[in-house]
Amino acid sequence: MAIIPADKTGDVPTDQTVLVSARGGTLRSVSVSGASGNLDGELSADGTQWRSKRYARPGSSYTVSALVANPTGQTTRTTTTFTTVKAKSSFSIEQMLPHKDDTGLTVGVGMPIMLTFDKDVTDRVAVERNLVVRTSKPVEGAWHWFDDRHVDFRPRVYWPPRTKVRLEARLAGVRGASGIYGKRDYTLDFTVGREQITSGTMSNHHLKVKRDGKVVRTMPMSAGQGGVWKYYTTSGIHLAMSREPVTVMTSPGIGPGQAGYYQLTVYNTVRISSSGEYVHSAPWSVGSQGYANVSHGCVNVSPANAAWFIKNTLIGDPIVITGSPRPLEPTNGWGHWQENWKQWLQWSALKSSTTEAL
Repeated sequence: MAIIPADKTGDVPTDQTVLVSARGGTLRSVSVSGASGNLDGELSADGTQWRSKRYARPGSSYTVSALVANPTGQTTRTTTTFTTVKAKSSFSIEQMLPHKDDTGLTVGVGMPIMLTFDKDVTDRVAVERNLVVRTSKPVEGAWHWFDDRHVDFRPRVYWPPRTKVRLEARLAGVRGASGIYGKRDYTLDFTVGREQITSGTMSNHHLKVKRDGKVVRTMPMSAGQGGVWKYYTTSGIHLAMSREPVTVMTSPGIGPGQAGYYQLTVYNTVRISSSGEYVHSAPWSVGSQGYANVSHGCVNVSPANAAWFIKNTLIGDPIVITGSPRPLEPTNGWGHWQENWKQWLQWSALKSSTTEAL
C-alpha cells in the first residue's frame, strides 16, 4: 500500500491531495481524521485508489487509516500521520450579497453574487477554484476580481427566471496569500424571481416595465436636466440596489448656504447607483414627467407610480436608462452589466464555466 503524504511528514501544504493506493488488492475503507475535522474523499471505480476532495486545515495533524484486502480476502490496516503547514493568519468573507434582507433572498435576473474579504487575496486561482456556484438550471458564468478584496459572479446573460442558486465557498484551509488561509466554509442560497426589466430613454421621458416579456406598466418620468455633468442621469444597465421607503437627499458637492444647495426627504425610492441616483416619488415634477428632464440626476416619477414601483421591484432587477452622454461606470454601484462578456472575463482567474447542478 502507498500513502501520500508519507508517514510523519510535516509542513504539508493544505492543498496537498491525500492519495491512498492499494498494490495487488482493493481498498475496503479509508479515513483521514484530525482534531479540526475529517477529510472526505472518493474511491476509484476499481477500488484500488482513494483521494481526498477537500483542503486540509493549516497547522493540523491528520491520521490516515486504510484497510486493504488482498485477492484471497485477507485484510491489512495501515496507519500514517502528517502535519500541515502553519498559518500566520486567516481570512474570512466580510460580506456576502445578496443577503437575507434582500426581499427574502428572491432577487432579480441581473443580481450578481458579491463577496468582500477581510484581507487581501493574492492567490486568486486557489480561492476562485473553491467558489462553487450550483444552479437548478445550467448557467454559464464567471467570477470577476475588482481588487484583492472584492470578487463577484455574474452569468454571461441574465439569470434564467425562477432559478435556484447556491454558492458553496469552500474556503476552509484555502491559501489566500502567503501564510494566510481561509478560516471556514460559507453557503449562500437564493432564488431568482420572475424576469422584470424596466427601460426608458431620456428623449421619450417614459419608463416601460416588462415582466416575463409583457408590458405591465408604463410610467411618465423626468430624468436629469444635464447642463452640469453631475446632473445627468447615467446611461446604461443599472440594477435595483435597495428599496427605501424614506431617503434624505442632499445636493452633491454643495454645502448649506451655497447656491444650489438642497436637502429633501423623498419617499418610495429605489437606488440604482452609488452616485446617488434613484427612481423615486417626485410630486413637485409631475407636470414635467413625460415631457421634460428637470431633475438633478434621479429618475422622477409620480407618487402613485413610485409606490407601485417599490412594491413590485426586486433587488437585482435591471433598470436600463439610455440617451444620456454620461455613461454608468461598471464600478458605480452594481454596474456589472456595463462590461461585455469579453471585458468581464479579463478579470477572472479561471474564465468562463458552466455552473454545477443543484
